[in-house]
Parts: sequence; structure tokens; C-alpha cells
Amino acid sequence: MAVDYLVIVVYLAGMLAMGWWGMRRAKSKSEFLVAGRRLGPAMYSGTMAAIVLGGASTIGGVGLGYQYGLSGAWMVFTIGLGLLALSIFFSARIARLKVYTVSEMLDLRYGGRAGVISGVVMWAYTLMLAVTSTIAYATIFDVLFDINRTLAIVLGGSIVVAYSTLGGMWSITLTDMVQFVVKTIGVLLLLLPIAVVKAGGFAEMKAQLPTGYFDPLGVGGETIFTYVLIYTFGMLIGQDIWQRVFTARSDRTARWGGTVAGTYCLAYALAGAVIGTAAKVLYPKLGSPDDAFATIVKDELPVGVRGLVLAAALAAVMSTSSGALIACATVANNDIWARLRGIVGPSGARHDEAHDEVKGNRAFILLMGLAVIGTAIALNDVVQALTVAYNLLVGGLLVPILGGLLWKRGTAQGALAAVAVGGLAVIGLMAGYGILANEPVYYGLLSSLVAYVVVSLATRPTDEAVLAVWRERVAGRAPASESPSEPVPAAQ
Repeated sequence: MAVDYLVIVVYLAGMLAMGWWGMRRAKSKSEFLVAGRRLGPAMYSGTMAAIVLGGASTIGGVGLGYQYGLSGAWMVFTIGLGLLALSIFFSARIARLKVYTVSEMLDLRYGGRAGVISGVVMWAYTLMLAVTSTIAYATIFDVLFDINRTLAIVLGGSIVVAYSTLGGMWSITLTDMVQFVVKTIGVLLLLLPIAVVKAGGFAEMKAQLPTGYFDPLGVGGETIFTYVLIYTFGMLIGQDIWQRVFTARSDRTARWGGTVAGTYCLAYALAGAVIGTAAKVLYPKLGSPDDAFATIVKDELPVGVRGLVLAAALAAVMSTSSGALIACATVANNDIWARLRGIVGPSGARHDEAHDEVKGNRAFILLMGLAVIGTAIALNDVVQALTVAYNLLVGGLLVPILGGLLWKRGTAQGALAAVAVGGLAVIGLMAGYGILANEPVYYGLLSSLVAYVVVSLATRPTDEAVLAVWRERVAGRAPASESPSEPVPAAQ
């Protein structure tokens, strides 16, 4: 294992080094939070794929393949579909808005009255997303170093907090590119073919397993529909995803770079399911499906390759964790703290003011990072907490966000009603049906839609001056102060 340890240590040291390099580049608020809005197609595609394909997509995707066969790909597949929909239909206009958060978009569209409560909901969602990713370090570091859960969380979480705090989105972008390459090599090019060969090939896998393992719909239609509601729609409105869209240097980059990333997710989904199916042949009686990834890596891969694949799993977790962390800190600072202090102003700032804002955002990343690590240590099972966050996100925010982008007649009152009614419906239905039930997100989303339409039609249309400003921003005519403070060549 010495070679494997060396691979992991070199990888982690490289993450910290990139954080230090990113600190030297992030000199303004725009550079710190959205990489100066200068990412070209290659870096945009890689970082977008890295953030959406986290530990749940890697370890969890293999586990679903172990449990259900090829239909276990549906969870990650719906993530890819959501990213494709976002990129093709919405990413260009989102990128042209030149904002930093989803709540700022709601304020801009509805006249500055709809973003407060949405900021709180989005903060809870991004916080729990970061917590679940951080808890995953315990599993990976237990496999690597056989250390206890708390120490594993502190070790992994501290590395992510360190490079994220140092360089913000520039550091996260650079580390995500490395993580994307490591995941591609480790999972798609190494683990996938080795697992299939070790299982005797597809013919032997079909001979050893029930036919249901090769049924594309074996996981069940209702489960697939729920995946679409939670993950496909979640990709359309999550702050962690939008913040990556804001990094694109052009409409074309956002659209086509995201399309490439979404297509990559579809391939990654199928790969995880196939690896899990192969693991079922090799280890038919594992205690938990989620053990499939670690077991096949430990037992079937040669030294060195094993370290690289474990680094790929670590990369998957770190990419999601860092993306969720900066999203959580951005929302906490820009949408909650700034409003409490009453200092909400224009999104642009002079260079010297922006430098001070970098310090503030850096402090919030550190603060939220400590909160994430502490919460991860305190919670034993966050699946239910994450389900609550996703249900509130989709049930409360999907309708006013997409309604604002697609329906001119939507009003601030309608948006607030949609958030309140949808959120309360989700909470009430989870209390009645159970947190993990499907009904809360179904009926919560429906009630949010009804409230949005009815209240919007019953109230005065949004002021034409507000809509005029909105149209200017959607058309890409952003304030000049939004431009980067220093002309730096676009990243490729």
C-alpha cells in the first residue's frame, strides 16, 4: 500500500498548492467568486462535470449498480439530463445576468422583494450538500489509512476549506480540473474495464445474474420519476451549479461547454452501473451496496492503480464539497449577511472595494467550512437532512425561478407565495408521509405552481421599469462595473 499512499499524498499536496496559486490570482470579488467570468470551453466543461459528479455519483452510483444492475445508472443519468437541460435552454441567459447568486436573480426579476427567503432556503441546501460530501471523507480515509471517523472528516474537510479559502473559485476551478482528469482516468479508463474483465466479461455477468439486472427500467418507474424531479430539476436551480455557469466567458461557452459536461455525466452514469454490476458477480453478499466500490478497488486492482482510483473517489467528493462550500459562503454573505446589515448595493465595485470584499468572502468560506466540518462530525446520518434540503429547494424555489425566466406575468407576490406555500407543503407532507417519501416533493411542487400562477394573476403585473432592467440584463447589457478589474487572458 506504500505506493498507493504516496499517490494519495501527492494528490492532496497538489490540491493545497493550487489553492496557494489561486490566491495570487483572485484579486477582486468577481475573480474570487466566479473566476472573473473568464473560463473557456475546456476548463468550463471539466469543472462543471467535476462539481455535479461527486461522491454520491461515484460511490453511490456503483452501489446502485450493485443493487439494481444497469438501471442503477438512473440517478446519475438524471443529473446529466438536468445539466443538459440547463445548458441548452437556460445557461446563456443566466450567464448574461452577471449576478453572483440565484437570489440576486430573483431580486432583479421581481423588483428586489423575492430574494430574502430564497437565500435562506438555498443556504440550507448548499450547507447540507457540503456536509454530506464531507462525511464521505470518513469512508474513503477509512479505506486508505484506517483512521477514525472524526479524524477523517477533519483531515479531508480541512484540505478543502484551505484551498477554497485561499483562492476562491480560481483555486476550486484548478483543483476541479485535476479532479476531472483523475476521475476520468481512474473510473472510466481503469476501474471500468478491469471490473468487467475480472467479472468474466458481459456474457459471464449475464449468466451469473438475474435478467432484471439488465432491464433498463428495473429500478422502477416511480423511482426514476422521483430522480427526475429531485436531481434533474435540482440541476436547474442550485446555487452550486449556477455559480459555475457564472464563470463562463461567453454564452457559447456556457451552452456548449455545459452540453459536453452533461454528455460526460451520461457516460459516467453507465460506467458506475456497470462497475456495480460486475461487483455483484464478484462479491454477491456484501453487507451494503455502498461497500461495492471500496471492495472492488481494494481486492481487484494492482498497487499504484488502486491508489489512483481511490484518488478518483476522493476527487469526486472534494469537487462537490468545494463547490457546495463556496456556494454556501456566497449565499450566506451576499444574500443573508449583507441584507441583515442593510448594505445591499450594485453588484459591481471599485477595485479597492472589491479587494475588501475578497477578504469578506474569504472569511465567510472559512466560517462556513468550520460549520460544515462541525455539522458533519455531529451528524451520523444526513441522508434525511439532505432529502429535506432537496425537497425544499425543488418544492419551494423551482417554480419562482423558472417562472421568472419563462413567464413575464409572474410577480413578486406570486414568487413569495410559491416559496411559502411550496415550502410549507413540503414540510407538512414530510411530517405526514415521512421524510424519504415521494409525495412531499410531488405535491409540494404542484402547490407551489398553483400558488405562483393564481397569486401572480391576482396581483398587479411587475413594474415595467423593473422588467426593462431585467430585459437589459438578459440581453447581456450588464453594468460596466461588472467587468474584470484587470485584463487577463481568458482561460482555456
